[in-house]
Amino acid sequence: MKKLSTLITVAFLSGFMAFAGPAQAQRVEEKPSALAMVGDAVIARPLLLGATVVGSVVHTVTLPFSALGGNADEVGETLVVGPAKATFVRCLGCTQSGRNASEVVNQGDD
Repeated sequence: MKKLSTLITVAFLSGFMAFAGPAQAQRVEEKPSALAMVGDAVIARPLLLGATVVGSVVHTVTLPFSALGGNADEVGETLVVGPAKATFVRCLGCTQSGRNASEVVNQGDD
């Protein structure tokens, strides 16, 4: 059981390293309602976090097979990066991954 726990932790953490995060997030022009924000925080985010963890485990277990099949990158993108972006790099209540346009600041602008 301890090995499984370690494997899940390693898979989960390696999933976070697969994408750059908020620094490269797209701009989102959405104005979600309060109800959408509450629903997202209470229902969607926990489910997406679970999907990220399960996807990381499935990706790790099937990695030898997907590597032999030549689609390891596609599998990682679908099972780990997609749910992780939807969980962590999406404004609360928005339907598209990315940061709210009013919150994005270009680093080149002073």
